[in-house]
Amino acid sequence: MNIYSTSDIAKIIGIHPNTVRFYEDMQLITRPERKENGYRIFTDLHIYQFKIARMAFQIELLQNGLRKQSVDIVKTVALGNIDKALALTNEYLEHIKQEKNNAAEAIKSAKAILENKDNNLIKLCMTRKETADYLNITTDTLRNWELNGLLRIKRRQNGYRVYTEQDIQILKIIRSLRCANYSLSSILRMLTALSHNPRTDIMTVIDTPLQDDDIITACDRLITSLNRAASNGRTIQNMLIEMKSKNFNSPL
Repeated sequence: MNIYSTSDIAKIIGIHPNTVRFYEDMQLITRPERKENGYRIFTDLHIYQFKIARMAFQIELLQNGLRKQSVDIVKTVALGNIDKALALTNEYLEHIKQEKNNAAEAIKSAKAILENKDNNLIKLCMTRKETADYLNITTDTLRNWELNGLLRIKRRQNGYRVYTEQDIQILKIIRSLRCANYSLSSILRMLTALSHNPRTDIMTVIDTPLQDDDIITACDRLITSLNRAASNGRTIQNMLIEMKSKNFNSPL
């Protein structure tokens, strides 16, 4: 088995030597043995572990425990339990598949509402509290959506907000997309595009951040991020199978 120094690992993986030590401190790799002079001794096993860790953390998906699952996979590999890591990776891929289904269903629901296929919609004119109760959300959530520009609410002469039938339609779309973990900025981008062109392709615009956006998160391009996470998960799966075939087992 090949032997590597800290600087060798840093060059091979493409990270700073301090990051190599950070991975060790965080128990993301098997603790390397040391020479008499204290220098760390890395092996091909560590190469696999570093690559798996980098692949697992490449996509910043935080929703519904996905981040924790990726950390669990990495730490299980560091402990040398390849079979368990494979099982966790399979669960991770299934979870991503479900999130992708949720994202697609939310888009489908939004399209149905826009096409007035929501047969349960009735003539409405409600207060904020009544609207929140009707949609089964909190008033704080409703207020947050408004503060982020997702909806502009009319007011009565006495200053009280009034939510109309059209507002409820938009709020149902927002609720559906938020439940699927689309970001507020991506939803705002979609609603703005629809206001300019009702024929806008929702799926495309909600997954395409604007070029002048200062900060872009994974949930600003949720569909793309989930697809990349699934691809990375399959790569990790293949690496684990390869490790198993080579009998790579680190000490527990």
